[in-house]
Order: sequence, then C-alpha cells, then structure tokens
Amino acid sequence: MPRVETTLVHAHGIAALVTLLLSISFGIIAAFQLLYPDLGAGVSWLSWGRVRYSHTQGIMLGWLGNAFLAFLYHAVPILSGRPVTSVALGRWLFALWNFAVMLPGWVLVLSGVSQPLEWAEFPLVVDGFVVIALVMAAVQFLPPFFTRGLEYLYVSSWYIIGALVFTLLSYPMGNIAPEFVAGAAGAAFSGLWIHDAVGLFVTPLALAILYYVIPAVTRRPIYSHFLSMLGFWLLFFLYPLNGTHHYVFSVIPMSAQLTAITASALLGVTVVIVVANLVLSMRGAGFLPRDPGLRFVAASTWFYLIVSIQGSMQAQMAVNQTVHFTDWVVGHSHLAMLGFASFAAAGGLVHAWQRIPWARYNARAIDVGYWLVVAGLVLMVVDLTAAGLMQGRLWASGAPWSESVQASRPYWIVRAHGAALLLGAGFISFFVGLTTGARGGGLAAIEHGAGVEAAGHVASRLAPVLERVS
Repeated sequence: MPRVETTLVHAHGIAALVTLLLSISFGIIAAFQLLYPDLGAGVSWLSWGRVRYSHTQGIMLGWLGNAFLAFLYHAVPILSGRPVTSVALGRWLFALWNFAVMLPGWVLVLSGVSQPLEWAEFPLVVDGFVVIALVMAAVQFLPPFFTRGLEYLYVSSWYIIGALVFTLLSYPMGNIAPEFVAGAAGAAFSGLWIHDAVGLFVTPLALAILYYVIPAVTRRPIYSHFLSMLGFWLLFFLYPLNGTHHYVFSVIPMSAQLTAITASALLGVTVVIVVANLVLSMRGAGFLPRDPGLRFVAASTWFYLIVSIQGSMQAQMAVNQTVHFTDWVVGHSHLAMLGFASFAAAGGLVHAWQRIPWARYNARAIDVGYWLVVAGLVLMVVDLTAAGLMQGRLWASGAPWSESVQASRPYWIVRAHGAALLLGAGFISFFVGLTTGARGGGLAAIEHGAGVEAAGHVASRLAPVLERVS
C-alpha cells in the first residue's frame, strides 16, 4: 500500500476546523447585525459587508478548501496506488493556502480592501496566490493518476481530476477577468464563476468524497458504474452553462439566459441520476448509518438532491421573478455550502481521521455535532425559504421596501438566535470530536461501522482498492 501522508491530512484537517469556526463566527455576527444594525458601529472591520465577505470566502477556501485537501492526501494514494508527488511540496502548499491566501485575505477584506464580486471577494493580490496554490495542487495530486491507464481510474478519481483541472481554468476567469472587462460582459464572467465555484470546485470534490466513502465503509461497489460516469460527464458539460441564470431578465442576451435555464433544468435531472446511484449504493447501511463518516455522507447526498431540485426550479423565469434577491436565495446557498458540501467534507474528514493511528477522536462529540448541525441547517433553510416567499409576495404587491424589512424581522430572529447558534454549537462540538478523546480512538470505531464483511459480489477489479481503503 502506498504511503499516506497522515501529517498533511492532520494539518489541513486542523486548519479546516479552525477556519470553519472563524467563518461561522463571521456569519453569526452578520446574522445578528440584521437585527441590531448598531452592533459593531464605529468599528470598521465589523461592518456588515466586510464580515459577510469574510464569512463566504472563509467557508469556501478556508473550511472546504482545507478539508478537501486533507481528504485528497488520504484518498489519492489509495485510489492511484501511488504516493503524492512530494511531501515538501505538500508543506509549501499548506503554508501558501493558509498563510498567503486565508490569513492575508481575511486581513485585507476586514481592512476594507476587497473585490465587489460574488464568491471572489479576496483582492487580486490574494487571487494570484490562489492560482499558484491550485497549480501546486494539480502537480501534487494529478501525476499519481496518470502513471496507470484510464481503466484503473475509480469514479472518485475522475471527479478529483475534473475538479483540479477545471478549477484552475475557471478561477482566473471569475476572480481576475471581471476586473478588466466592463459592464454586462464582466458581469457574465462573474456570474459564470458564481456557479463554477460551486459546480467545478466544490461539487466534484464533494462527490469524490461521496463516491469514495460509501464503498469504503459499506464494502460494496457503487451500484452502477455507467450511471457514475453519465453523472460525471453531464456535470462537467452542463455546469459551465448555468451561471447566466443569475442574470435572468438582465441585459445579457436572451439566448444566453435561455441556455442557462435549460441547462439548469437538465442539471436537476443529472442530480437525480447521481443521487439514485449513491442511495442504491448505500442500501443495507440504514437511513442513519452507524459509521459517523457515512452518516455525514448520507445526509450530504439527500441535501444535494433537495438543493439541486430547488436550484433548477428557481432558475425558471416564473419562479425567479418571485424569489430573486429574497432570503430564499440565501437559504438555497446555505443548503448548498453548509448542507451538501460541508456534510460531504465533514464525512471525508471523519473517514480519514479514523485512519490516522495517532489522531484524537471523540465519537460522542462528533455525534452531538452532527445532530446540532442538522437541526440548525434545517431550521435556517426552512426559515429563510419562508421569508423569501413572503418578501417576494410583498415586493410584487408594490408594498414599500420598509414594510418587507419589518415583516422579515421575525424570520431573522429565528435565523440568528436559533439556527446560527445551533450551527455554531454543532461545529464547535465537531471540532471537539476531532481534537479530544483517545489517540487512535477512530480505529476502534471503524469496527462498529456498517458492513463488517465484504459483500461477495464486489467486482474483482475493485476489490484491491476496497481492501486498501478499509
């Protein structure tokens, strides 16, 4: 079995947890500022815009970026049968990602230096280091897959390769190009990145975790390799066409808008195919699997289905006309990033953590964290969805803007006092679960996971992979 660099798994895992707690803190502050506008008054770095930028960039690059890198250090050697390119390169990548991207990015944004671009708020100087880090990640993780033929690539391998290649291409387009392209054309570039950040970076790496953890824990192959590859190619073909649906009824040519709306509907069908394949692959593990990593992954799978159907709906003109700019969209984005993506990242992190012989592991805290985060997320999404429908109805009636703000206040109270605090407590508990407890406690927990015995119908070609994973 090739060497897994557990020190790099652990380092990125701890960085992911720390940046997660900081990002959640920024989000909670922003939620309370909607209720108490004077909160932080006179303190420039606590202004709502700067805190909100720090929250969104922290979740995507800090929490998810580090969690995905931790998972890659665990999974790539097992999937490819080869070690990653270089341990020294890994140390430089860790330092660059956290101390040349996240730390200065947050400092600059909180100081008032940022880009007014959705999901691209870090300034250009930080974007340059992100691109360098993405190149380093490609050099670190791609070569092991290319030392053998394509027939040896597992489904997760395809998604990892796709994510690393397409993110390297799309990140400069969405974060750098709009600074030099004015007007609607620049907005179109930005709109593409809003969706490509989720669809070409977050989604494929989250799906790589799902397709990896499910067979690794259940010890059964994925239900259908054909459906897996169909979902893969449809994802990477359709997602780049979606971004313009953020600009329905805008000056961007109607042909581009209609293409994005059609692609959004087809993507919903794609997700149904992918989720059906994943759910069938988990048959026998139970609706609430005993293995905590698989439990996070199972929840991520269902959240993926819900958020994708919701996204396909709100891309349609009739729905978009009502919910655009409302809290419905805020709930949708949280269901995507904190539901689907974060639950997948947490599942991958727990799975890798269990297999680090010296890592601390507190199963009870992880379980408590899971339920708190589920409760907080569901409460937030339901609350914001209802708020969005109410806001859309009021705006359509021609009511004054101030009336919609007053009517939104009860929903914002629920979001801030209930959902945000539940999410905060849940992620703190998750942090405790991976930083306290007995060293190597995760190894003992593996014995109590789903599917102790390997299924007899595991394909012979995948059996060596599954044995190494388990």
